Amino acid sequence: MDQPVGILSMPGTGFFGMLVIGFLAGWIAERTMNRQHSFLTNILVGIAGSFVGGTLAGLLNVHVYGFLGNLIVAICGAILILWLFGRSQPRVPPQAPQR
Repeated sequence: MDQPVGILSMPGTGFFGMLVIGFLAGWIAERTMNRQHSFLTNILVGIAGSFVGGTLAGLLNVHVYGFLGNLIVAICGAILILWLFGRSQPRVPPQAPQR
């Protein structure tokens, strides 16, 4: 199963599968992190999450193949991206009630 894999591709899925995984991973991460994004943003976050998750899985020597394996890795990566992005945003202190 050591097939050559191009950059931004997922072993065991095609281009359409990558888009579906990206949307599902972005949508699940959006719901998990209690955010509101558009359809396109969900796809982009999910695809970026699959890249981050796949890189981390490779560093940990975890090999994933197929739709379900790539979906799980993409969800983990997308949640990590949204968590890091949320941590980088400045906290706005609550406003005191006006009298």
